[in-house]
Amino acid sequence: MSLSRRQFMTLSVSLPMVSMVATQAIAQTPAIYAEGGIAIDGTDPVAYFTDGEPVAGSPDHQVMWQGATWQFSSAANRGAFEADPYAYAPQYGGYCAYAVSQGYTASTTPAAWSIVDGKLYLNYSRRIRRKWERDPAGYIAAGDANWPKVLSA
Repeated sequence: MSLSRRQFMTLSVSLPMVSMVATQAIAQTPAIYAEGGIAIDGTDPVAYFTDGEPVAGSPDHQVMWQGATWQFSSAANRGAFEADPYAYAPQYGGYCAYAVSQGYTASTTPAAWSIVDGKLYLNYSRRIRRKWERDPAGYIAAGDANWPKVLSA
């Protein structure tokens, strides 16, 4: 394959721009933490509110929302989520609330959770949750200030 001088110059100018856009796309963290595309490791987000504990969801009761698959333990919970997903979805896209308050993202475990002022917050581990629970209002204020900027950090 031979290139004309014009084609070579166009390619020379275009490649760095394409590379820059591709790097930015790769660097962008997804808005929802969803290991393998499944939010909250398949845990039913509605159950935190109705059962007061994490409950495994089922592929029989799932919905796509915000680019992730959310699973529910029942059709009723799926319906509640579909009616008002923002009421049940964890804050900060399901990333660790403590990490977001510190300016970065981290994975979460469904067992490390808290409901504060009617909102669900997840943490990296139960140990981190204990730390986060020492000052939830302060960490929430910091997390709110950092979100969603931490996704592009």
